[in-house]
Amino acid sequence: QVQLVESGGGLVQTGGSLRLSCAASGRTFSRYAMVWFRQAPGKEREFVVGMSWSGGSTYYADSVKGRFTISRDNVKNTVYLQMNSLKPEDTAVYYCAAARSYYGVEIPSYEYWGQGTQVTVSS
Repeated sequence: QVQLVESGGGLVQTGGSLRLSCAASGRTFSRYAMVWFRQAPGKEREFVVGMSWSGGSTYYADSVKGRFTISRDNVKNTVYLQMNSLKPEDTAVYYCAAARSYYGVEIPSYEYWGQGTQVTVSS
């Protein structure tokens, strides 16, 4: 069982930065691939970025490539999302999720989800 809690969201101006955190409970965190999704009002949840359990592999959506960076600390049981050069279209609720080995775009593949954290980018 893994419980995920996101934090770090907020209001930022266009071009600004935020760092989201996703703290995981459980001693098996290091065995899980971790991802970030986001959901804007009236839109479907979309994949942002994923990272393998070891941190050695990552997969970014084209919309965030070069601006967002995922990282993880398996000692602190936390995954991070550093978001730079934010745009109004990045406004969404951001969710972290975990799966045993998968870190792609298929939502049903994820066993565990956090409650989400709101990111709002003003123009």
